Amino acid sequence: MFAQLIMQQSENSDLILLPEMFATGFTMEAAANSESDDGASAIWLQEMAAKYDVTLCGSVVINEKDRYYNRLFWATPDGKLQHYDKRHLFRMAGEHNKYAAGKKRLIVRLGDWRICPLVCYDLRFPVWSRGINEYDLLLYVANWPAARRSAWRTLLPARAVENLCYSAGVNRIGADGNDVTYAGDSMVTDYLGNLLGDAADKATALRVSLSLDKLERYRKKFPVWKDADQFQITSDHK
Repeated sequence: MFAQLIMQQSENSDLILLPEMFATGFTMEAAANSESDDGASAIWLQEMAAKYDVTLCGSVVINEKDRYYNRLFWATPDGKLQHYDKRHLFRMAGEHNKYAAGKKRLIVRLGDWRICPLVCYDLRFPVWSRGINEYDLLLYVANWPAARRSAWRTLLPARAVENLCYSAGVNRIGADGNDVTYAGDSMVTDYLGNLLGDAADKATALRVSLSLDKLERYRKKFPVWKDADQFQITSDHK
């Protein structure tokens, strides 16, 4: 299904986002569903990126030295594969008992764009998402339940406004094997919190064009980032 969508959307696209744990859906059965960094999903992402000349990202369950990670892969057409491990683990589902937390953020380049990809529950933590003129686009891949859709729809624009950047979130839709429902609500907002694209409750491929020039002009006109507080993250979060 994803291969078909990527093929259909690849023309004139630079970046395609897939949901959190796109190969399995969100699962607490880490051992049974895990792969290695050079496993089938990673290879598939690299092959699709090269075949369709597009950058792909989405997260997968990874086993690294008998520790399990909710790992986001960033696959580029030239065959490179970078990753970010989800920092904040959803304890209400016991994710922190099954998975290891990531230690550092990833900021990648796509042309002139600086992009910070994060995963689902990370959205609730403004300090981890915070950037002082460090990136132009925040990404969140997610399996965010419908019961808390108001938080998702509130926080995605908030992260864009407070960091003076674009934000994009892709979420799954439908019901999983545990009868948890997901409303979708994949959306993209600009640096003012305005919606540029909203899939609402539809299973669809959402296409949005972003302007780095508009963002840079607004940053010069309204350089709020110059007054931001400097800080360092020092806690040994587990």
